[in-house]
Amino acid sequence: MAEIEKSDAEWRAQLSDLAYKVTRKHGTERAFTHDDFPKDPGTFFCTCCGAPLFDQGQKFDSGTGWPSFWAPKEGAEVGESVDRKFFMTRTEVHCARCEAHLGHVFPDGPQPTGLRYCINGVALEFEPEA
Repeated sequence: MAEIEKSDAEWRAQLSDLAYKVTRKHGTERAFTHDDFPKDPGTFFCTCCGAPLFDQGQKFDSGTGWPSFWAPKEGAEVGESVDRKFFMTRTEVHCARCEAHLGHVFPDGPQPTGLRYCINGVALEFEPEA
């Protein structure tokens, strides 16, 4: 998948204020603001560039208030980087195609991976299976 580069002004024009703050400025939405995601089979895509990132079958209720997944969709281009903000070290996850900040991954998820990809709902768009 080809990388997408846009100017800050182009991202601002394309995204809602909250989506811009979260995906382009590494913000975080309030917990429990995206509890309306469907439970049907489907795929979660990057709200910035449309890259497929997570599958509904890998989603679980972590109780944290953010959509959580135990792994990215097979073949998804989800990148990781070290985040040292707020006097702690975390692993940030981002869309490798457009560098959109998605959230963080933690080692306290369910099996089979033991990981919890804690993702901002505003960074995702859901498309049900056809």
